[in-house]
Amino acid sequence: MADSTMKVARLHRPGDVRLHDERRPVADGVDHSLVELTSVGLCGSDLHWFDEGSIGDAVLDRPLVLGHEMAGVIRGGPADGTRVAIDPAIPCDACDVCRAGHRNLCPEVVFAGHGGCDGGLREFISYPTRLLHPYPDSLSDDEGALLEPLGVALHAVDLGHLRTGWSVGVVGCGPIGLMIVQLARLSGASRVVVREPLARRLETAVEFGAEVADDPGAADSADVVFEVAGTDDGVDEALRMARPGARVVLVGIPAGDRTTFTASLARRKGLTLVMSRRMGEVYPRAIELAARRKVHLAPLVSAAFPLARAGEAMAAAAARDGLKVVVHPGRGGR
Repeated sequence: MADSTMKVARLHRPGDVRLHDERRPVADGVDHSLVELTSVGLCGSDLHWFDEGSIGDAVLDRPLVLGHEMAGVIRGGPADGTRVAIDPAIPCDACDVCRAGHRNLCPEVVFAGHGGCDGGLREFISYPTRLLHPYPDSLSDDEGALLEPLGVALHAVDLGHLRTGWSVGVVGCGPIGLMIVQLARLSGASRVVVREPLARRLETAVEFGAEVADDPGAADSADVVFEVAGTDDGVDEALRMARPGARVVLVGIPAGDRTTFTASLARRKGLTLVMSRRMGEVYPRAIELAARRKVHLAPLVSAAFPLARAGEAMAAAAARDGLKVVVHPGRGGR
């Protein structure tokens, strides 16, 4: 392969991922850096694109490069060789929302692997240097990619206003749910009770210190509940677990862009429902927690595929048999 080209995996229609040879991007090495991608995690939002050809109100209208959980190595420029995690959200940094400190809510945000912005299932990407976060060599490439979902989990826990000694409920124990379990324990929760239908995910949650909510006593017991399933049933489970007056943080993304729940259950308990979108400025915290092994990311990776098998990787992730599926696009990594 000539040095001016690279391999790229594009989603053409639901379930149809194809490998292409395309021109390698260029970067000025200052405002933008060329990054060789080493690991890309597949997220639930990627699966919406893969299964449905859409997510929320966005619809697939061109062959799209998926993948926003990205780690790589800067190639060229003053930071050549630096291993970085990539923030997939590019806010405008100029609107009132951004200036108020809510860059994750920017109405003009451009997001990698979504709509008109290609993501990480390719060998190289040119990306704004300000959104590249160096991380230590003690973390693997795969752990570097999982810093993005850890940031999402951190933001959700921040929104939960968790206090030491509180009881916590988590509904849905995919990778982000399992990260929330660890963060809740780290934050001093007296107990973390989980609901999850898939055996492997439930077993992992228990390994991280959670209890299984399989008895009526789990109802009305949690001071804060995190719904990470993205289903109406999951939301209702979360409402049942919450004590009167509690907060319920909705983290999951529903299919079809709609969420419904039993209104009387939420109303009679006087629950506060909070919507969580991506993350605030938490990458430095995520890197510190992972590097100090306060949160364990490596056990969440259940399968890895080369870029040439990106379609198989998406199908494996959609089957939900394991935990986190990653793709290794670059020609070298660690």
